[in-house]
Amino acid sequence: MNYDEYLRRVPKVELHCHFEGTVRPQTFADLARKHGVELPTQDADKLYDYDSIYEFLKIFAMVSSTLRDQEDFARAAFESIQDGVSLGNLKYREMFFNPTLHTRRGIPYRTVVDGLVDGVRQAERELGVTCRLIADVYRQDPPEMAREMVEQVLEHRPDEVIGLGMDGAEAPDPPEKFVDAYRLAKQGGLRLTAHACEDAPAQNIATCLDVLGVERIDHGYHVLGDPELVKRTRDEGITYTVCPTATAVCYFDADDLTKHPIRQMADEGLKIMLNSDDPPMFHTDIGTEYVGMVNAAEWGPDRVRTFVMNGIDGSWASDDEKRGLRQGFERELSALDAELER
Repeated sequence: MNYDEYLRRVPKVELHCHFEGTVRPQTFADLARKHGVELPTQDADKLYDYDSIYEFLKIFAMVSSTLRDQEDFARAAFESIQDGVSLGNLKYREMFFNPTLHTRRGIPYRTVVDGLVDGVRQAERELGVTCRLIADVYRQDPPEMAREMVEQVLEHRPDEVIGLGMDGAEAPDPPEKFVDAYRLAKQGGLRLTAHACEDAPAQNIATCLDVLGVERIDHGYHVLGDPELVKRTRDEGITYTVCPTATAVCYFDADDLTKHPIRQMADEGLKIMLNSDDPPMFHTDIGTEYVGMVNAAEWGPDRVRTFVMNGIDGSWASDDEKRGLRQGFERELSALDAELER
């Protein structure tokens, strides 16, 4: 077994993955035909080609526009988890979804969430993988819409829906814009996270922690611009859910992961764990993320073990679930380490 195969077979937790960004291109094409949505190309392999984060967001919205029936959401959710298992030995996931991308199109919130729940329950039955759901505030929405979305989440909340997050283009819409939505979510018992410092200064992380009350940070690369905040989040054990390929394409050097800030974040002792973000849209998967980033940073198996355990620690699984995951991961990692040594 070579090191690339080892990295693909390492058991993985994923805490930063967007449902709408995991739709297979062929499924996107199928659903577009089903609902009469005109696509920019009939070549499914080219549907996810773009040059900037803003073009990516347009495609992201177009994919969302093809998800209409409960069955559409169920199919895409199941396939998403199936891809994580087959391409990277996914064991547990907490997956974002954007309710307002669908409700503003007239799709009832219940249709969205019930379809997602159908898909993740099918994945648990057939694949043995638990997936929980995090409703995301879309930064480009007005604060009132975000609060209304949280109200909908709390009114119809299957057990799988466990948290509130925030995504979208960060620079024009700072986190403090959504303080009311986050307060309501916390009062309602939702766990809290947020995308921060993807394309904005380190201050956004402090705002997310101190004003919104988040428990972990999605991305966070520009924290490196504030040594005091680096120290604070290291000392507090804040989990950073980092995504190599997507952010390299949109913000850093798409052709050279050796220069990605993730490498320095690890060197600074920050609690990071690797994720795929929007895998097919960035022509990647969770296994490829490990292969690419770990090799670029020249990290050995001990560091990889730390990252996968950070995923368990940073998750919102129950204590019993975490114990079970750790035990299973330790067994698999020990077997993989022995095979790699041979």
